[in-house]
Amino acid sequence: MSFELHILGSGAALPTSKRQASAQYVNCNERHILIDCAEGTQQQLRKYGLKLQKIQFILISHLHGDHFFGLPGLLSTMHLLGRNKKLSIYGPPGLEALIRAMLAAGGHPLQFDLTFHTIQPGAAQLIYEDRLIEIFAFALKHRLPTLGYRINEKPKLLNLDKEAISAAGLLIEDLPKLKSGISIERNGKKYNYKDYTLPAQPVYSYAYCSDTKPSPSYLEAIKDVDLLYHEATFNQQHLERAKSTFHSTAQQAAQQAVLANCKYLLLGHFSSRYDDAMQHLTEARMLHPNVGAAEDGLQINLGKWGFIFASADKTQAQ
Repeated sequence: MSFELHILGSGAALPTSKRQASAQYVNCNERHILIDCAEGTQQQLRKYGLKLQKIQFILISHLHGDHFFGLPGLLSTMHLLGRNKKLSIYGPPGLEALIRAMLAAGGHPLQFDLTFHTIQPGAAQLIYEDRLIEIFAFALKHRLPTLGYRINEKPKLLNLDKEAISAAGLLIEDLPKLKSGISIERNGKKYNYKDYTLPAQPVYSYAYCSDTKPSPSYLEAIKDVDLLYHEATFNQQHLERAKSTFHSTAQQAAQQAVLANCKYLLLGHFSSRYDDAMQHLTEARMLHPNVGAAEDGLQINLGKWGFIFASADKTQAQ
């Protein structure tokens, strides 16, 4: 099992030679999730060796073009390549009507099961869960209805202490209960699960805050998350511009991460006016100790080995 984040686009508003606009690919325990889908997303998927037909869920934050203009083309490509698996799309009001109208204009209906789920922005709400993961949506503060998303791994089963189990002579049918933290009784003797198990593998969480001004309204939704991606369109030099456009500075993103007790912070959605993210990192690291900058092609593995943000110029992940 793995929990991997791939940055496909880390820029704001428009694609440049250095950064594509917003798109991310998450593989959480083989649940394949695309978050936002800017123009050029399918080319980025190919560039970084990610299989677009594996995508099961698409989460769209809002209806600004730099977050969804790539969606009609991606869906058409999936159709042309013979997709036959169900695809679920989650997003704000208006997304379904817009995408279906664009697809209908081409005169070639999709030949796979496409289901839209309209999410009314508000307090954190569970929009999907299975035995391994859960996904929440919550409202951000932007110029039009905008959603943030959080992906949590569910607690994992305990590992078995094989030597202790063998010494006690326990049976194969006892193992599922022990892994689930259930003590058992056999032949009049009680066996405490704690004596026959080892700690479970750690679980991780990831939150995505796209376009938003800083607000206390979404702090609870991102509270204690392991890795927070938060937009940092501007640095403090352009604070007034951030305010007027309902965006955040790097310093404001870091403050949100501190208030919500987020372990790691990944800045992104950088304005094309900046040549690099060095000033953003400098400002954010004044408030939060673990800050990195998103770059197109960056991969962070949360699940297998954990993740490390270097104190040097760029984010590194192992």
